[in-house]
Amino acid sequence: MIVITGGAGFIGSAIIQELNGRGRTDLIVVDDVDHPEKEKNLASIKYKKIIHKEAFLENILNLDLKSIEAIIHMGACSSTTETDKDFLKKNNYEYTRYLATYAIEKDIRFIYASSAATYGNGEMGYCDDESKLHTLKPLNLYGHSKHDLDLWAKDQGILNRIVGLKYFNIFGPNEYHKENMQSMVRKGFLQARDKNKIRLFKSYNRKYNDGDQERDFLYIKDAVKMTLFFLDHPDINGIFNIGSGQARNWNDLAQNIFKAMGREPTIEYIPMPKAIISQYQYHTCAEVNKIKNFGYTQTVMSLEESVSDYIENYLVPNRRLAS
Repeated sequence: MIVITGGAGFIGSAIIQELNGRGRTDLIVVDDVDHPEKEKNLASIKYKKIIHKEAFLENILNLDLKSIEAIIHMGACSSTTETDKDFLKKNNYEYTRYLATYAIEKDIRFIYASSAATYGNGEMGYCDDESKLHTLKPLNLYGHSKHDLDLWAKDQGILNRIVGLKYFNIFGPNEYHKENMQSMVRKGFLQARDKNKIRLFKSYNRKYNDGDQERDFLYIKDAVKMTLFFLDHPDINGIFNIGSGQARNWNDLAQNIFKAMGREPTIEYIPMPKAIISQYQYHTCAEVNKIKNFGYTQTVMSLEESVSDYIENYLVPNRRLAS
């Protein structure tokens, strides 16, 4: 049996869909089903039971431990604009710390979601070398909540027994409940469909023209494959980047959205909200040599291929991964 926290959410439900494809339905979903789109995510996957995240902590001792082989912990507040430090500490840091400690004590495989937000402005690079963790400086409270857990795991000396995955810009089906935290592919598709234009932030860094700010974009299907690589290889542990290894700019992304929709591109550059100007990342690019050196050999889909697949096979027909 496998526990997936955040199992009704974006990456969590996609992981379950892939596990279903492997014939696995002995799955425990841990999540708060607080959005209609989460209900739809659940409707398209198969699992044994669903448990509220707080009830899971309260009742974890009553579970049949002998049958739990892994906890894949994707549940968290992922808002990069969240300002409630105490909430993030409790929800992202303390909850994960408790599960990690429990999993180690019971010899259960533990894989948790960290974030590329831990790298801050990138001045120290984007290398998933654990010896460099203490040099990183996240730009927002969300990034700090993830970074604090990574640091705790390192300081406790347990990174040789668990896996922390630093996800970069993941996009794809099943993200529809994420509201403002949806990917720009989904938001751009809706803007192009309804307004015949896509709006991108202006640049406030002289090194980058408007829309040329760069991100490491990775399709959900590749993110799931990379995640489950660590379920399939329980002897591999530590911190790993989950990204494409390539930086592409927002203009590239917008152009590919219009192309997949068969429309002429129209891009409008808008002011960036003052609240995020000081927290904005102008460039991210995952170093992925580490996961490759540990044996991951699959080639990720290009931005062009993945945007086309997402729009043509999911957004236009309004489908999700399992439908």
